[in-house]
Amino acid sequence: TLRKPISQSSMADWASKNLNLHTQGIFRRRISISNMLSWNGSSIKKPMLITSNRTIKKEACDMFKLVQSYMGDRQTRMDRNHVALVTVTKCWSMQGLRDELYIQLIRQTTDNTCYRSLAWGWELMAISLAFFSPSPKFQSYLEGYIYRHLDSDEYIAQRIKELVDLKIKKSSKSRKKRKQNAEDEVLPISTYAKYCYRKLQKVAVTGGKKGLRKPTVEEITHARNAIVTPSLFGSSLEEIMLRQQNVYPGNKLPWVQTQLSQQILALGGEQTEGIFRIPGDIDEVNALKLQVDQWRIPSSLSDPNIPASLLKLWYRELEEPVIPQQFYKECISNYENPDAAVAVVQLLPELNRLVLCYLIHFLQIFAQPSNVGRTKMDVNNLAMVMAPNCLRCQSDDPRVIFENTRKEMSFLRMLIVHLDTSFVKGLV
Repeated sequence: TLRKPISQSSMADWASKNLNLHTQGIFRRRISISNMLSWNGSSIKKPMLITSNRTIKKEACDMFKLVQSYMGDRQTRMDRNHVALVTVTKCWSMQGLRDELYIQLIRQTTDNTCYRSLAWGWELMAISLAFFSPSPKFQSYLEGYIYRHLDSDEYIAQRIKELVDLKIKKSSKSRKKRKQNAEDEVLPISTYAKYCYRKLQKVAVTGGKKGLRKPTVEEITHARNAIVTPSLFGSSLEEIMLRQQNVYPGNKLPWVQTQLSQQILALGGEQTEGIFRIPGDIDEVNALKLQVDQWRIPSSLSDPNIPASLLKLWYRELEEPVIPQQFYKECISNYENPDAAVAVVQLLPELNRLVLCYLIHFLQIFAQPSNVGRTKMDVNNLAMVMAPNCLRCQSDDPRVIFENTRKEMSFLRMLIVHLDTSFVKGLV
């Protein structure tokens, strides 16, 4: 979990210690922190953040031009998708650039008088958070900045008006003005901020994109679309079912859950040694995730470990676990009592109860002795790999986490052995 957003004074203190203060003019006067963190139409000669790494120093200046290009403040022959791809790939490959990108985006979205440019800066921040998190040192600063914009639309409109009026007063000559595009199809800044805030909370805990395959244009497009259309991964069960109404209005269970489960069985997962324990190729899992988010299951799948890994990921990334947090204590208190464990399931909200019962019914197939002989995954192993995806311990104490892990596994084992799930057979 993230700490409470830091205050404005703490953010200023952080900036004074970490910003690589720039100079200007023939006397090389230092630029103030407020100017360092305000929109800039020129290029930069050195990184925003202090670094001794020569490669980072060069790449940071090039990256600032990419940020300006994406936001429409610098002309480029590349389309915006490609600009985002180059930017994200640089930071994904080079960890030292990540905080630099986020501080550059903070700068270019502060006191920016062009609404379209401002919105596209926030959009690039949202896309970036789909691939990598800031460093722990920079995380609270970025969180504080995003937090201040969660309900900022009126303030931003007023601020843009003030800045534009100020420029008009200062400039008596007819200068070329930055084109205003308030009517363009961009979202309110608070929409981007709310998405970024939730995304930051997730990426700070789970980490960013994994695997050896570099980011793709498809992933960039998917990350942008997710701002408006929430992903099937990382959302709440209620959100998923609401979104599903348009595609599969008659389904009582999440389509992603039933489809991935059926794919595992169709590919012979119940006869595959180490199923749910041996991870599928991470790049293939990422590729399948993109397809599933578009309500598609490719016909080319051959390895059951791919949908099995993605199914575990879906359960693990749910905004709230299948067994909601308020039932956690009851679960770990009844980890040795079959009747009490089954009784907890009956107390769950209807949607959670159905989703959990479908999962247990699915695991019961693998727990059959004829399948265990082939998979080498008995009921204890199944409970061990699946319990962390259904229950989440909120404690930070390693001893509590260790002790509760054993109880979580035992609770899930009780359900696999004793819960009657015959009613979900054939349910979709």
